[in-house]
Amino acid sequence: MFDWMAWTLPVAVFFICIVLMLATMTVWELRSPTLSRKGFLPIATTRGDRLFIGLLSAAYVNLAFVAVSEKMIVWFSLEAEPSIWFSFVASMLLLVLIMRKG
Repeated sequence: MFDWMAWTLPVAVFFICIVLMLATMTVWELRSPTLSRKGFLPIATTRGDRLFIGLLSAAYVNLAFVAVSEKMIVWFSLEAEPSIWFSFVASMLLLVLIMRKG
C-alpha cells in the first residue's frame, strides 16, 4: 500500500509528529476554544491557522533541504549528503516559533 513512498525513519517520524499534533490540537480546541490574535504574521490567526501555516512552512523547509542537500556536498566539502534530521529539527523549530509567536 505504501510501497510508492520512500519510508525512511525521518519521514516516518515527521508524519507521526503531524498526526500527533493534529490529534492534540483537536482535543485542545474541544477543551478550550481559541480566539484570534495578532502575532508577527500579517493576519490575525487562531491556533488552527498557525498550525496549518506552520505545517506548510515545515514542509517547505524539508523540500528546500532535499533540493539543496546534493549541492551542499560541494559547498561545504562534505563526504556524503547531510542528514535529513537537520531539516526535520529546523522545520520543527520553525513550527514551534509560528505556533508560539505567530
